[in-house]
Amino acid sequence: MSEPIPRKDGAVVLVGVDFGLPHFDSELEELGLLAQTAGLEPVARLVCKRKAPDAALFVGSGKADEIRELAELYRASEVIFDQALSPAQQRNLERQLGVAVYDRTFLILEIFAQRARSHEGKLQVELARLQYLSTRLVRRWSHLERQRGGIGTRGGPGETQIELDRRMIGEAIKRTRERLSKVQRQRGTQRRQRERRDTFNISLVGYTNAGKSSLFNALVKARAYAADQLFATLDTTTRHLYLGDASRKVSLSDTVGFIRELPHGLIDAFKATLQEAVDADLLLHVVDASNPHFPEQMAEVQAVLKDIGADTVPQLLVFNKLDAIEANRHPLQLCDEINVDGVQVPRIFLSARTGEGLPALRAELSLRARPVPEDGMTPRAGAELHDAAS
Repeated sequence: MSEPIPRKDGAVVLVGVDFGLPHFDSELEELGLLAQTAGLEPVARLVCKRKAPDAALFVGSGKADEIRELAELYRASEVIFDQALSPAQQRNLERQLGVAVYDRTFLILEIFAQRARSHEGKLQVELARLQYLSTRLVRRWSHLERQRGGIGTRGGPGETQIELDRRMIGEAIKRTRERLSKVQRQRGTQRRQRERRDTFNISLVGYTNAGKSSLFNALVKARAYAADQLFATLDTTTRHLYLGDASRKVSLSDTVGFIRELPHGLIDAFKATLQEAVDADLLLHVVDASNPHFPEQMAEVQAVLKDIGADTVPQLLVFNKLDAIEANRHPLQLCDEINVDGVQVPRIFLSARTGEGLPALRAELSLRARPVPEDGMTPRAGAELHDAAS
């Protein structure tokens, strides 16, 4: 009998399955960034094509053997799939591969658990993790199938361990929801106080790593954590921004970044945080202009905004990271309009790092934040953009 292969902690094999869907990440670039953000080291990547997932092993037995050999070759301790796995598929793959197997959903949840700082953020992550774990109890661990009961044991006669664990998780979910509901009521009170003060509310939204926090810091001179990594910001940060041209202060909020296939549990759990976007008077949709996949990322953000009921809030597109775009690809003008879901939306190109384009953004924010005249006529959006940019 051969000795088990020593594994390297944190070394992971990334696996993606192309089912013929558009925008498949054939290089597994985003999954690799997620793994690195979670503190893992991708040592190998494998991409395969299938018409449909295999019911038992997701990739089929032949490809599963190939993954096992790859994990053994690189001494990987974990395998991470770019798609969501069912509890049965996860259990079967772990038996077949001999290493821990996780999916994209679990990886995102782990990152959120590492990064949450506020009390509300931690509660939201805990709720999402408990909801995810409750689905993993089904047929995953064989030791949970043992019967328990009788004198000196917890639970009723014949109650299985899986039933006990499911009940315990159900109780934990209920407690967490109650605690989260209390925090959400407090946040709602704070929001109503801002509304009574007639505050103009602006929320930064966008795909993760688009540079929202860098732009936030550049506008309000704050020191919010910003880094070139996914999900650098999880908790909403709000500051006042004074706009001289409008002679008023506005409220500016930096929110959590969105990502492809964001787990629905997280969307539900973070609705209180994302409520800042729903209640905003204006959304600054920050886009990484240097990313070749920015159209797909914009579409993902629009989908989440629709999911949380913020798709009707007026938007201003901010194409960030102008300094990272090659000179021959620079836009002819820094301010224009583009079509988003059938609506013409103003767009500003800028660099939060160098400050180029920030005056034009401030001018447009001042225009939007001006009090509505008594005749009810508001200035045309984008009317002063070209003057500010020139």
